[in-house]
Amino acid sequence: MANVNVLLNLFIEYLQMEKNYSQYTIVHYQHDIREFFLFMAEQAINDVETVQYSDARLYLTKLYDKKLSRKTVAKKISTLRSFYKFLLREKYVVENPFALVTIPKAEKRLPNFFYEDELQILFRTCETDTPLGERNKALLEFLYGTGIRVSECCQIRLKDLDFYLSTVLVHGKGQKERYVPFGSFAKDSLEKYINNGRKKLLEGKERIEALFVNHRGGPLTTRGVREILNKMIEKSALDSRIHPHKLRHSFATHLLNKGADLRSVQELLGHSFLSSTQVYTHVTNEHLRKTYMSHHPRA
Repeated sequence: MANVNVLLNLFIEYLQMEKNYSQYTIVHYQHDIREFFLFMAEQAINDVETVQYSDARLYLTKLYDKKLSRKTVAKKISTLRSFYKFLLREKYVVENPFALVTIPKAEKRLPNFFYEDELQILFRTCETDTPLGERNKALLEFLYGTGIRVSECCQIRLKDLDFYLSTVLVHGKGQKERYVPFGSFAKDSLEKYINNGRKKLLEGKERIEALFVNHRGGPLTTRGVREILNKMIEKSALDSRIHPHKLRHSFATHLLNKGADLRSVQELLGHSFLSSTQVYTHVTNEHLRKTYMSHHPRA
């Protein structure tokens, strides 16, 4: 029987080459599988082939004993199911012990979003009299105006923008590409930042392709975006917490509230499955319910 680390390396190679998973995802897969290897050692299980359904159930119980959230447990079990599915395909095992393990349902949380008046306050707090201020305003307008993920935003290059058509080429998950339109507010802020603020931030530094740059002239990172947005919230005095995805949630929710169809929103967000987009219908339905209860005389 092959060494467990050899099998893990083969699986990681498969995720990289065939599935095109990001390095971030792969690191989490490795961590979850190595955790299971430790469990195997504790149970004196010598190789992956001898793991049985009862062992998988025991591992599930031990994950619950650690007081992990149901979502975290579900992800770990899903990782191991995928690992064994790969081993089964490559004929290293004859059955998948995790195939019948019931994954606990994750708690359904409605996406958190900004109301339109809250966003107006946030936009007004942007100071545009400095290069960094111009960048921050453009960043905020661009994230809300396109609904793209922050990781996607940080990969946008100048050449990905088409100001004539007001579209941007987005490099999404799994090396999927899509074109996303942006509106006049985002366009104006982007043009001002590119023609002025960005040039000043890059003065005396090596030219780079990234659209958004930091104060040192390097590409802006996802962590940098979070810090910028947090500072904006502090300045605005809004009684609200912000995370980059909240702007994406706001983008989708506001489109649906204004009558956009679900399929179009799915395409704009880059969701592979409509079920991922349907969560926003719950938000808009709840918004409609609250509006009804607040205004209907017989509510």
